[in-house]
Amino acid sequence: MRLKDKIAIVTGGGSGFGEGIVRKFVAEGARVVVADRDRAAAERVAGLFDGKAIAAEADISTESGFASVVQKAQRDFGGLDVLVNNAGVGHTPQPLEMVTDDMFDRIASVNMKSIYYGAKIIVPHFKQQKSGVVLNVASTGGVSPRPNLTWYNASKGWVITATRAMAFELAPFGIRVNAINPVAGETPLLKTFMGQDTPEIRAKFLSTIPLGRFSTPEDMGNAAAFLCSDEASMITGVAMEVDGGRCI
Repeated sequence: MRLKDKIAIVTGGGSGFGEGIVRKFVAEGARVVVADRDRAAAERVAGLFDGKAIAAEADISTESGFASVVQKAQRDFGGLDVLVNNAGVGHTPQPLEMVTDDMFDRIASVNMKSIYYGAKIIVPHFKQQKSGVVLNVASTGGVSPRPNLTWYNASKGWVITATRAMAFELAPFGIRVNAINPVAGETPLLKTFMGQDTPEIRAKFLSTIPLGRFSTPEDMGNAAAFLCSDEASMITGVAMEVDGGRCI
């Protein structure tokens, strides 16, 4: 029960890594707002936990969308202690000059600007209560980029730098900020990153991971629960690789 009585928001919580984080947080005693632009997905996950999780349909790439999620946490659960910025999008592998303006803007809005909006809205609250934890889900792509995913890689590099800068600035206020860097996993984004999902492409991808498997939602939940708990009270500004050794 390392997150007992904590109130958390998990963006992109309706599937994949986000769902794994929600499941682990509830198991560790937290109450969780499952934020997702897919209402059915958010309600499915929240419905698993008998009132310990609630669904919030929102586009967190907009300030008003993010604000509505924070308001729901404060109204329905009475506060907020942890924000997990998990929502993210990618693009299919392609030469960097072929990525369209619309695709680039979508990556920037979801992967980067949502973190800005989240901070803009919750940091004043965290400063007032002199505590709070932010966890950003970055990627191994921000540390060890792969070809033909340049603008996705760049967005996740931005997340890592933003995490470190936020941690430094907010530490005097009792606010911790960390990130996790997953390698690709069995999530809805896997096919996007690989371009195609075939046994041959999977084998080639897995050959780059020393432990020989993809990240799982459970892996992300375990790492996130630790970094957001009081057990990690001396840890801030880190981008923890949860990648089976890919970035070694």
